[in-house]
Amino acid sequence: MKVATSSEFRNNAKRFLDEVERGQTYEIYRHGRPVAVLTPTRRPADSKAYWRTVRPLRIPGLSLSRAIIAERRSRKF
Repeated sequence: MKVATSSEFRNNAKRFLDEVERGQTYEIYRHGRPVAVLTPTRRPADSKAYWRTVRPLRIPGLSLSRAIIAERRSRKF
């Protein structure tokens, strides 16, 4: 486990998150006290393909975009 200050994390969040994504764990300190632990999530080994398994929410009926367009057309500006 590596250690970093909250300022280091704030200024280099992308680098820290990239390392956590690769398996590294970080303990974040503020004013000399530990405040957070960054650990990788428990995802499948092929986390790049994770988004492909997520399905969009489908609600039967009128689509939201069509409802918004109809509402805008009905208003008189």
